[in-house]
Amino acid sequence: MVYNKVTGGRAPIRMWADPDEVEPQAMRQLRNVANLPWTHGVAVMPDVHYGMGATVGSVIAMRDAVSPAAVGVDIGCGMSAVRTSITVHDLPDNLRYLRSRLEQAIPVGFHAHKRPVNPAALHGFPTGDWAGFWKGFDELAPAVRSRRDRAEVQMGTLGGGNHFLEVCADDEGAVWVVLHSGSRNIGKELAEHHIEQARKLPHNQDLPDRDLAVFVGGTAKMDAYRRDLFWAQDYARRNRAIMMALVCGVLRKHFAGISFDGAISCHHNYVAEETYDGVDLLVTRKGAIRAGEGDLGIIPGSMATGTYIVRGLGNAEAFDSASHGAGRRMSRAKAKKTFTVGDLEAQTDGVECRKDAGVLDEIPGAYKDIESVMAAQSDLVEVVAHLRQIICVKG
Repeated sequence: MVYNKVTGGRAPIRMWADPDEVEPQAMRQLRNVANLPWTHGVAVMPDVHYGMGATVGSVIAMRDAVSPAAVGVDIGCGMSAVRTSITVHDLPDNLRYLRSRLEQAIPVGFHAHKRPVNPAALHGFPTGDWAGFWKGFDELAPAVRSRRDRAEVQMGTLGGGNHFLEVCADDEGAVWVVLHSGSRNIGKELAEHHIEQARKLPHNQDLPDRDLAVFVGGTAKMDAYRRDLFWAQDYARRNRAIMMALVCGVLRKHFAGISFDGAISCHHNYVAEETYDGVDLLVTRKGAIRAGEGDLGIIPGSMATGTYIVRGLGNAEAFDSASHGAGRRMSRAKAKKTFTVGDLEAQTDGVECRKDAGVLDEIPGAYKDIESVMAAQSDLVEVVAHLRQIICVKG
């Protein structure tokens, strides 16, 4: 689609969504962000909806400044996907048994591993400087230093909310593993700490929304936030890599000779240093993926409406971005009031998953139509594969 230009901001707002179909409070958030003196531009994805400080589904490019609330409290939240060598014909009739094995391998909700996972003990273990990574924990904000033990046992865990682990099949019948998670409690605590620090700064006292508080370049507060932010983003990436290795280990036990392609991985709540219009910028994607030319990404729908593997087209007017999913069309509270467990059972028919009140807020009907979202961003990404859910594990 051709994007919509929205007026009312100092910086340009370009929307890959119909402004008339976006909640008024979300539109106010977009204009508030665009009116900040540091903002270079805002790109709005078709899955946009109201969030804390900044909308979910927005890309905010700032000059030497960043708003921690615009990143979100789940720093580094994102997706990973791997195609396997097996097909749907290789799957057992008893999918519930396979789901239970996956749930045993990957703690969900508030649960964690009994002891830290040793990456070197995993088949095809996630590489990287793990010793250096954990040494970096000692340099984080003092407010979280006591959380080291918890951060270690949560590495390789799913969490709750909209996080999930799925076994899917593409249109050719190949089986994929797809998962969605972030930086767990340590990312949340770092985010909340820095949001509160930013709110206290003098230059943030007259903002229209205190959640828009920013750190500016050349200050100790900004340096501290960037250090913690990038560490948490790395934690999230490693968390997904550990989980993927654990899942592949489960599948190896059930399917002799199975092999796996390289993982596709992308953050969708994060900050990156990028250059647009000849200006070096800090680009915050909150509910958006990088979709530079050739970049592979993952755009999920909901528990039973499919997922897309995409390749970025490199649209600079969108700051090389695309949506991170279908996006919610109603709050969790409203979903629980609107739908019943019977509705959940009907909407997830054919998918092996939880079908109880504990996940009612994640019912497919609470999300926007993924096909419409994809159609609205045909100039941002091209489809590589379409996946449908077979098994869905949620916290």
